[in-house]
Amino acid sequence: MEKLSKKVLVAMSGGVDSSVAALLLCAAGYDVTGATMLLGVHQAQNQPGRFADESVADAAAVCAQLRIPHLIFSFADLMEEKVIGKFIEEYSRGRTPNPCVDCNRYLKFGALLGKARDLGFDYLATGHYARIEQRNNVWLLLRAKDKSKDQSYFLYTIRKNDLPFILFPLGNLTKDEVREKAKKAGLRAANRKESQDICFVPDGDYSRVFSERGLSATPGDIVNTDMEILGHHRGIIHYTIGQRGGLGISAKKPLYVLALNKRDNLVVVGQKEDLLASGLIASDLNLLVESLPLRAKAKIRYRKKEVPCIVTRKDEKLLVVFDETQEAITPGQAVVFYHDEEVLGGGVIDDVIRKAQ
Repeated sequence: MEKLSKKVLVAMSGGVDSSVAALLLCAAGYDVTGATMLLGVHQAQNQPGRFADESVADAAAVCAQLRIPHLIFSFADLMEEKVIGKFIEEYSRGRTPNPCVDCNRYLKFGALLGKARDLGFDYLATGHYARIEQRNNVWLLLRAKDKSKDQSYFLYTIRKNDLPFILFPLGNLTKDEVREKAKKAGLRAANRKESQDICFVPDGDYSRVFSERGLSATPGDIVNTDMEILGHHRGIIHYTIGQRGGLGISAKKPLYVLALNKRDNLVVVGQKEDLLASGLIASDLNLLVESLPLRAKAKIRYRKKEVPCIVTRKDEKLLVVFDETQEAITPGQAVVFYHDEEVLGGGVIDDVIRKAQ
């Protein structure tokens, strides 16, 4: 990293990744300031959550260690509107949202990037595992060196024109290397446990998000593809496409959730082969290239491998047809397109094209 005296605002949660990002930028000669977002997120029994008071204290402690200023921005209203509100709306529609994508879109690389610019910073940096590089005068979003930690899937909504103003200092490091740097520097965050949960649902109880806002899940029937009632569900918010466990139904063969019917409040189940689909339709697009190639690779969930497909633009939507049928394509999730290590863009899955019969 070239030594510069340019000003960088670093998004800091107090965790090891953002702490090491700040550490590396300081070592590279940047003028670094830490920033923590107050998101109004709380755990059950109104205990402060990871992105509330605890994160502020942890981030402030790291900033004190690094001897850099620490700013706090309250984005609670925006979090409620753009992330939690959409989460509730999508689940209520029988879809499975990806709130981490929305948080990146509206908060980190929306509101916080805007704050950085307003305050005269040259860059916004985060602890994401991804890379941004300029090649042949074109800025590219690329996968991280550590493929097991690569977070480029969650970052496809970054606007192309914003890429030159964003730094990902961890992009060429592995998680083990990041922890080792934190320990060597004696950072407080070195041994902090890595969170695997949605920040506003740390206990995995989605129904609480609804009940805290005066909403409730409506129980209904679980049916097969012939609309025969097999059992009853606790509310469609508790289920997702491809889910096998937690159905409370005895059957000769394992049953999987095939669809969530909001109109009739039904959970539709069937055999594993019924989950196969030949393609999808995506909307709410963000492209990082002038136009998508006809042939690309697509990732339909974070932990799934990208697979070959044909992409066709239809007005403001994309028709994606896979070379081989895919399992459990889920409306509400992101589909992200790649060419080798480059992120081409992505969108939200609207509809599923079932396999040819």
